[in-house]
Amino acid sequence: MRFVDIFAGIGGFHQALESLGCECVCASEIDEKCVEVYKRNFPNTKIVGDINKYYKKLPDFEILCGGFPCQPFSKAGKQEGFKDLKRGNLFYVLMDIIKLHPECKFVLLENVKNLADNSQNWNLIQEALQKLNFYVTDLPIILSPHQFGIPQIRERVYILGIRKDIRDINKLPNGSIHLSDLKRLFLKDDYCKDGDARSILESGVDKSFCISQQQLDVLNMWYEFKKGTNFESPGVPIWAEYFGYKLSDKKYESFVDHKGQTVSEMPKWKQHFVRKNRAFYVKHKDFIDSWIKKYHVLELPLLYKKFEWNCGDEQNLKETIIQFRQSGIRIKKMNYFPALVAINNTPIIFDYELNMYRKITPREAANLQSFDRDYDLSNNPLIYKQLGNAVNVEIIRRLAKKLFGFEKRGK
Repeated sequence: MRFVDIFAGIGGFHQALESLGCECVCASEIDEKCVEVYKRNFPNTKIVGDINKYYKKLPDFEILCGGFPCQPFSKAGKQEGFKDLKRGNLFYVLMDIIKLHPECKFVLLENVKNLADNSQNWNLIQEALQKLNFYVTDLPIILSPHQFGIPQIRERVYILGIRKDIRDINKLPNGSIHLSDLKRLFLKDDYCKDGDARSILESGVDKSFCISQQQLDVLNMWYEFKKGTNFESPGVPIWAEYFGYKLSDKKYESFVDHKGQTVSEMPKWKQHFVRKNRAFYVKHKDFIDSWIKKYHVLELPLLYKKFEWNCGDEQNLKETIIQFRQSGIRIKKMNYFPALVAINNTPIIFDYELNMYRKITPREAANLQSFDRDYDLSNNPLIYKQLGNAVNVEIIRRLAKKLFGFEKRGK
């Protein structure tokens, strides 16, 4: 079958459908850097730019696929959904494409999980596809790679549609694709366990991926902190600036932070963080005072003064996954990686071959997205961002294979 790859990115949908014997007759992508990567990997595919300009010129196809823009629905944005006229309404451009192509049999779309948190958004999507003679799932399909044995937790919504007149009535007797049936047929029972994250790592990695000396020093500083406080946790992320260092207990009863701001002026969630951090500091005051002086902690950049340990009693830092985020340093268990995202907070692991901490490589990030081994990543400084915006190839492959199986065969 022929497919069009809309909002194509660097070709996650393309790889999945091509592996099932389908042919891409046209792709659309406006990001020029993504187009460069797409062309390098799929040189025989026609690629057009802004779909708003080209949607009336697409060739015939049987499958429409794409990860339509997620910013209107993402928790990181304003969450305006379909009220975002510039990006939210690109979904309706897809609907216009289907109207122009009655030969289209299947629809396969992806978006952020937050889209499904708003029932109005989901209802609008269902209604739009049903009006175009498509059956869709009764409920949003929310899947993550870690449910398939791939060590990344990355929940996304998948929207499947099959044209009503081509369905196999024995497989879809009520004309509805039931979510429970889909999940039961291809999900693994065993989710990722401690240590499984190492399964995607490569050998012979260059030292250029190692973290800086400053990052290593900060990492060792916080690990010393955890050991010095007996691996306890205050129950919230640790914010060193809210310990109340050098403030008397009496003065700090009003919970004044290091900038002189009273807690009562802060949001309640932040007040809770401050109180927890203050109590933790008081309990471990002697050690923390010495630690702050030793490393001049309060003089460090803000992101180095925040720390989150999500490893329970694990005491081997080398068996953790580390991220230097704008919100601080986060350390978690070596079971699965956090979701690859379009911003620069590439996960860090300990490489026993190098005997150093390093960032995961582009190839390892591609492994987390199930990209083909022969996919050309080349020397691309934007590849982490592009992979963070990509779909997981294995999930798309399995969903597509199941969706195509609902079509009636023969007479």
